Amino acid sequence: MKRILVIEDNLDIANLVAMHLRDMGATVDLKNNGHDGLKQAQAIEYDLVILDLMLPGMDGLEVCTELRKRQVYTPILMLTAKSAEADRVLGLDTGADDYLSKPFSVRELVARVKAIFRRVESMSVKEGVKAEVVQAGELRIEQQTRLVKVKDRTIEVTAREFDLLWHFAMHPGQVFTRSQLLDRVWGYGHDGYEHTVNSHINRLRAKIEDNPTRPSYILTVWGVGYKFSNHMDT
Repeated sequence: MKRILVIEDNLDIANLVAMHLRDMGATVDLKNNGHDGLKQAQAIEYDLVILDLMLPGMDGLEVCTELRKRQVYTPILMLTAKSAEADRVLGLDTGADDYLSKPFSVRELVARVKAIFRRVESMSVKEGVKAEVVQAGELRIEQQTRLVKVKDRTIEVTAREFDLLWHFAMHPGQVFTRSQLLDRVWGYGHDGYEHTVNSHINRLRAKIEDNPTRPSYILTVWGVGYKFSNHMDT
């Protein structure tokens, strides 16, 4: 059974969302402000956090930033009443895995939740002949445990960062544009948000590279996109 935390100060929206998530078979906890939501998200291991952007006291961006800073890597679906592109990009760049703009249909919300769960689960199950473990130099990526290590040191990554890294590792040497990465790792609904790919790659490089300015694993192909080093063992 999935466990979901909903952080939303509008009681009507929170109860409506919770009702439909429970119909999916999930256990749902509710918090109506950023401070309480942050504490709750750190206290219990959730499968998903649904986080409103506009919250009293501490807003959703601050909550998201603090969770990632404190090494809580639960997937986050951000709800936002703001329609400006900059706000949505900022949400993704702070570590949110997906966003949904208000007003939204409950059907779309449930679809987004299921899509997040599918992405996480698909990375935890061996598919065809794909490797369960990738070793590239001193970098080790374990699919089933979603574990990343460099020189035997465990590296904390978000669910989306792992998905991105695993996608690269499964296609060593293949060049991907930002649009292709958005489509294959983020899924639908992110057209025009190529900047968030850069942000995630920069964060990954800061975590796994000895020298992020001269990367060995995730390489820039100027004028095209990115590729993963093909010097690896599986």
